[in-house]
Amino acid sequence: MRFVTFRNTQGAPEPGVILKDQVISLAGAGFASIIEVAGSGAEGRKRIDSYLAAPPQGAVRSLAQVKLLAPIPRPPKVICVGLNYRDHAEESNMAIPDRPTIFNKFPHTVIAPGDPIVLPKNSTQPDYEAEFAFVIGVGGRHIPAEKWRDHVFGYTNLNDVSARDFQLATSQWLMGKTFDTFSPMGPYIAGADEIADPHNLDIKITINGEVLQHSNTKHLIFNVPALIAFLSSVFTLEPGDIVSTGTPAGVGFARKPPRWLVPGDDVVVEVEGLGQLRNPVVAEA
Repeated sequence: MRFVTFRNTQGAPEPGVILKDQVISLAGAGFASIIEVAGSGAEGRKRIDSYLAAPPQGAVRSLAQVKLLAPIPRPPKVICVGLNYRDHAEESNMAIPDRPTIFNKFPHTVIAPGDPIVLPKNSTQPDYEAEFAFVIGVGGRHIPAEKWRDHVFGYTNLNDVSARDFQLATSQWLMGKTFDTFSPMGPYIAGADEIADPHNLDIKITINGEVLQHSNTKHLIFNVPALIAFLSSVFTLEPGDIVSTGTPAGVGFARKPPRWLVPGDDVVVEVEGLGQLRNPVVAEA
């Protein structure tokens, strides 16, 4: 099942499910947001399955006639994993981590497919990072690694846009990661049951038709079970939290010469089974 947040031309955001070329609103099933869907667990899925068997006519829209927003427009937390592919750590001239390197992006960074990535006036080194992200369903603390499937709602694409001059100016990466528009996400969340093995998915980024990153999630240093166990040992994971698992080699700052994002770029992140996340790039006005 593919979950989205969408809006009609004049409507408020609604949670929905994509079925072929249609979007079916889940508002009539009693859900106000995808965060509510994520946290509803197995009982929620039963309710959705029953609802989708005979949805009200007014709940069905053409996919072409709605605006897809980020699947979770304001996640409780955007948790990111740094240096989680060996080749990226090596191209960054940083040690291979023996425990996950964690930073965050504020929720306001999240934008929808098709929305512009805005290059800030005060940065000269804006960069791209194709990432595979998972979404927490039922939350928890001190979750054993072997119970990870009980807590993953689904998976989505994320672009961890980064201002390298801000990121690398200090030992703390947050300021270079959390400019407005620096977390494009979507276009949908593939339910966990749609992805048989999240640790064997092709991942790539294409800019203006050129493939600049291409790898596979089998190369993650810390996989989904390990990340859930580690993160939940420190804080409570909540429904709708986004965990972005890191980027492979090929980022702009490691290229010779560096390849920074520039206005007019067309950026596409694509993880196998998760659709295409496409965003244009513009300069800050």
